[in-house]
Amino acid sequence: MQHNHPPILDITHAAQAKTTLQGQDALSNYERLLAESVGQDNNSAVQWTVRFDVRGNPAGEPSAWLRLTVDTYLVQTCQRCLQPTEVALHVDRAFRFVASEAVAEQEDDDCDEDLLVSSRTFDLAALIEDEVLLELPLVPRHDVCPVPVKTVVADADFDAPTVKPNPFAALAALKGE
Repeated sequence: MQHNHPPILDITHAAQAKTTLQGQDALSNYERLLAESVGQDNNSAVQWTVRFDVRGNPAGEPSAWLRLTVDTYLVQTCQRCLQPTEVALHVDRAFRFVASEAVAEQEDDDCDEDLLVSSRTFDLAALIEDEVLLELPLVPRHDVCPVPVKTVVADADFDAPTVKPNPFAALAALKGE
């Protein structure tokens, strides 16, 4: 089913129905993502797909699962040349739903998949935004910068510091020595 904005979902129902949803949403609908971009067109697209399923958990009991894929890009500042750079972002993650935070905390160390708490009002848009934020590079940069990158601390025409006279020599001159 095609959507513009990710809906609020009942996880148990979506998993039992093996629901697949996809959509393309405007970046402007994601406030925190927009804050990470610089000078970006607010109509940039966030393309997403989710697939719900019921599979076994490590104990062999049926659990709701979600497979999320997201593709988008953000314009960020290259940390080498300080010019804007497009950063392509791709998310592809699987999540298993558990009954409560306590269960998630208990099982988290022993499982490979990410755990989420099942809900009747699960905010898919918030999950999409969280996962894209986690994909952001720590240091955005171009593969090859479009402008020469300065590799020296000071410019060549910068005045060299002047040598200050020794303050004790100035005192000695006052004493008349």
